[in-house]
Amino acid sequence: MTTKKIAFLFPGQGSQTVGMGRSLAEIYPVAAATFAEADEALGFPLSRVFLDGPEDELRLTENTQPAILTVSVAAWRVLAEHGMTPTLAAGHSLGEWSAHVAAGTLSFADAVRAVKSRGRAMQRAVPAGEGAMAAVLALAADSIAEACLEAAAVTGQVVAAANFNSPDQTVISGAKAAVEKAAELVKARGARKVVMLPVSAPFHCALMQPAQDEVARVLGGLTLGEPQFPVAANVSGTILKNAVAAQQALIEQVTGTVRWVDCVQGLVGAGAEVFLEVGPGKVLSGLLRQIDRGLKCLNVEDQASLEKTLAELAAMELQAAE
Repeated sequence: MTTKKIAFLFPGQGSQTVGMGRSLAEIYPVAAATFAEADEALGFPLSRVFLDGPEDELRLTENTQPAILTVSVAAWRVLAEHGMTPTLAAGHSLGEWSAHVAAGTLSFADAVRAVKSRGRAMQRAVPAGEGAMAAVLALAADSIAEACLEAAAVTGQVVAAANFNSPDQTVISGAKAAVEKAAELVKARGARKVVMLPVSAPFHCALMQPAQDEVARVLGGLTLGEPQFPVAANVSGTILKNAVAAQQALIEQVTGTVRWVDCVQGLVGAGAEVFLEVGPGKVLSGLLRQIDRGLKCLNVEDQASLEKTLAELAAMELQAAE
């Protein structure tokens, strides 16, 4: 379909909406079959939850994570039917699992069951209301790290950087009191804005250790294949090419920081010329623009975006041939 090196990007939690994936499933049998495969693997009508709601049920982490994975895999399979295969891939947090399904590291059925367990374990790791996350805008990462260390020392509780999403956006995570203290400190250091996030648990910090242990247990019982194309690891930003490293990265990212800027830069360094967000929403497309406005990012989440993306890629090929 294209001679350019394309990197597929798979979204994480927060990109979900009721009705996501519906137009793909109505038009493409492979998408509808993906939804049915998820329902069968879980013994639970997951597709009913993300197609019809209610939203409260979709927002439960143990439903959100397999739902986004399922819609992302459906979109990837539709792209594959159109001859679109990536050279490289990455996924934001949960999206790293979607990337490894696309790469063949994990079977879809294994992944959807594992991610259901991952979501449930993350939800249970910290009692509701005891953890928090906040997005810090327009402050250097080292200043945010210093504020987190000071807040942890003052409160005696956990708080740390959870996501380096872009040069202008870092998310912090931890115990509620420590996150609130860190929020005060980053404001004093000159952050333009701090936004408390409506999340059900403090992801990607040391409080998630029980969930990391569960993910390690689940992955230990699965057979992983060698990735058919390299996938960037959230915890390091490095490009992984083997199953053992991929498995360890999926385990470590539960408590580890999502180094999304490093992931994108790693993909660029490995030759990625065009980025394609595969799955619900355009969160990663927005972050990509913040990281480097010169990077080209398309997306596929429904029939309209699929048609637009295929047309843009065809136009690129035509231009390259002239």
